[in-house]
Amino acid sequence: MHVAEAGEGPLIVLVHGFPELWYSWRHQLTGLAEAGYRVVAPDMRGYGLSECPAEADQYTIHHLVGDVVALIGALGADRAVVAGHDWGAQVAWHTALMRPDLVRGVAGLSIPYRPRAGLPPLPAMRRAMGERFYMLYFQEPGAAERELERDVPAALRRLLAGTSGGAPPFDPVVPDGGGFLDLYPEPDRLPGWLTEPDLAVYAEALGATGFTGGLNWYRNLHRNWELTAPLNKAAIQVPALYLTGTDDFVVRGQDPDRLADELRRWAPRLHRSVLLPGCGHWTQQERPAEVTAALAEFAASLD
Repeated sequence: MHVAEAGEGPLIVLVHGFPELWYSWRHQLTGLAEAGYRVVAPDMRGYGLSECPAEADQYTIHHLVGDVVALIGALGADRAVVAGHDWGAQVAWHTALMRPDLVRGVAGLSIPYRPRAGLPPLPAMRRAMGERFYMLYFQEPGAAERELERDVPAALRRLLAGTSGGAPPFDPVVPDGGGFLDLYPEPDRLPGWLTEPDLAVYAEALGATGFTGGLNWYRNLHRNWELTAPLNKAAIQVPALYLTGTDDFVVRGQDPDRLADELRRWAPRLHRSVLLPGCGHWTQQERPAEVTAALAEFAASLD
């Protein structure tokens, strides 16, 4: 596992999502180190310079949580604050759920914690969104890879800009005869939080590894649902923090008070639920100072 590391003090582990790298936490690495913490951001399994197993069944939630648990141990720490964004939020929430003895506090960005559903996820998605919902499109091995890897910089440009703050709302259903990238128009320019050198870091890494590793996280939705049956209706018992943006497609249009109340039901030690006006999906990159400050304040409350 490849990691980026900064600072000294109590450990904070930062877990990225799809399709990103440790680099998505570049601002928090320096900011939280300056605040007195040892901050470690790994390339997660299937990404960057970390190992990328070929088999889809090597990317279950147990594997991903296990990687975080093993990383905390390899760093010589007894406990850590674990923060995650997008898919990384799911990993962070489940690390706190499965190993509360190792997690001082958990922070989720974009994706709120929700308990295991009563129905298998793929049929539920088909019923709610139809056969062309993007997560269902990701299930077929090779299909999304061929589309995304045809021109990696162009694919990332469209995806990152199309889900950024200020981008127009979109329906996450792949059009008949089209592809995933048809959801996002070609942008005239990059959003202000993303530079061409930033984009090049992602493009170089994903051009080298391809997208299969990251897509395999999605290809375990049903397997994860089966594996987490013992955790059905379980609540997170460690202190928690949640941050999201008003323009994030994951929660756009939801009532923030109701969202916080629902989260507090399953994470009763919720410290705060932070709503960032005008912020899109890429929370810690779009609003680096606010996210860093919120994480530092949360970690300090645990000290």
